[in-house]
Amino acid sequence: MEIRSLTEDYAVSPQIEPGDVPALVAAGFTTIIDNRPDGEIPGALHTEPMRRAVEAAGLVFVANPVIGGAISDGNVLAQRAAIAGSRGPVLAYCASGNRSSIVWAMAEAGMQPTGSLIDTAARWGYNLEPYRDRIEGFAATR
Repeated sequence: MEIRSLTEDYAVSPQIEPGDVPALVAAGFTTIIDNRPDGEIPGALHTEPMRRAVEAAGLVFVANPVIGGAISDGNVLAQRAAIAGSRGPVLAYCASGNRSSIVWAMAEAGMQPTGSLIDTAARWGYNLEPYRDRIEGFAATR
């Protein structure tokens, strides 16, 4: 498991497993967001087994499946609500962390300059430049 901190309170990661949850607790995360649709992964990593493992450890689990290339406004609003409602640091995961970075930038749009959001993700190798117009669109609605 490789945790990539975009901010003090928001990190992304490639797919996690139930066995990773104790390390997430030790790292201080309070909310885990699953941005991975079940259809992409084996059953042991589907939403419900992950929810059980995360909640058994006392953390909040949020399922917000994001389809690559088809991030919906609902995905962005759900991510924004999960981040805002968290009582501490958030870890969001998907296949590589890329979708979790994109939906984060869209959720944070208007709270930080678009260029800053894009640059933050780029430090971890995530190219959000193709999403600049959409990020700016969300910023305009704040």
